[in-house]
Amino acid sequence: MIPILLDPYASDYTLANLLSYTSTRGGLAVFTAMVICFFIGPPIINWLRSVQEKGQPIRSDGPETHLLTKKGTPTMGGAMILASMLISTVIWADLRNAYVWIVLFVTSGYGLLGFIDDYMKVSQQDPNGIAGRFKIFGQVGIGLIACAMIYVNSPPDLAGKLLFPVFKDWYLALGPLMILFGLFVVVGSSNSVNLTDGLDGLAIVPIMIAAGSFAVIAYVVSRPDWSADLALNLIPHTSELAVLCAALVGSGLGFLWFNAPPAQVFMGDTGSLAAGGAIGTIAVITKHELVLAIIGGLFVMEALSVIIQVVSFKLTGRRIFRMAPIHHHFEKMGWQEPTIVIRFWIVAVVLAMIGLATLKIR
Repeated sequence: MIPILLDPYASDYTLANLLSYTSTRGGLAVFTAMVICFFIGPPIINWLRSVQEKGQPIRSDGPETHLLTKKGTPTMGGAMILASMLISTVIWADLRNAYVWIVLFVTSGYGLLGFIDDYMKVSQQDPNGIAGRFKIFGQVGIGLIACAMIYVNSPPDLAGKLLFPVFKDWYLALGPLMILFGLFVVVGSSNSVNLTDGLDGLAIVPIMIAAGSFAVIAYVVSRPDWSADLALNLIPHTSELAVLCAALVGSGLGFLWFNAPPAQVFMGDTGSLAAGGAIGTIAVITKHELVLAIIGGLFVMEALSVIIQVVSFKLTGRRIFRMAPIHHHFEKMGWQEPTIVIRFWIVAVVLAMIGLATLKIR
């Protein structure tokens, strides 16, 4: 909104010109979202405690310590992330940019799905929430619309191509099938983040790391000079997504204040589905879907652990892990929760560094 309001004055006033820069607005988006989350956090948490008498239901087959340490903790804290991120994005991003609206559409839609799921869990005291097929149906519907819009708005010479990192001229021409591949990325990213959200602070820091990484990618691929120097494909107008990513980082920082162990509130599906969907959508827009598998490798690892566990049990009757997702496996091995969380954060940082390195290696 700010760019629209100040555009007529950018050439005459220094402040208006300063606020026209993406980097300036990105920094302000981080600060704005963080401050909003700090202010709305306590009243939202108090309200959630008052309406959720028993808090989020805890799995009876999960780690025994969860029944003691996490029982009664309210969920739906993702509403804090969504509210602060959306407000900050609306203030600082250029709302004339179609890509911004596509990401906000997915984020809001997946956030609503997550809210419904969290509500069902709390109201029925059932850890399963809504039926999985209904959740997937909603995710696919929203994601399909978004990926079709991305396909239409992408540069014509890149719209149907799956680009490979590191290799400058390698790509797979999928044509309109790229819409379905993008859908797989968006839905997969959303559910992978959702599976990772199982310990205090475990998901939100990797979310911020991935969002910060894609802020860099979105900015670089939109600039003709930088993309040419790095031998990257130019995708105009994606720089505004850097502002949105910055807002997600700021809201994540604000939420971590309340989600740090021991958590005052859980993110819930409200936040995890929305954040994962947002990151996946940005990866599709910037044509860095495969790099997302590196930067978001922690999320991939969590999802794969569940898939491997289910397939192994159905085929052989045996479990590979003591419990899936894999962070629970380490809990069952006796690792303390803070140890798991911090070590997983370190893994997320290393993977993000490797993913960003692919921008330079050509």
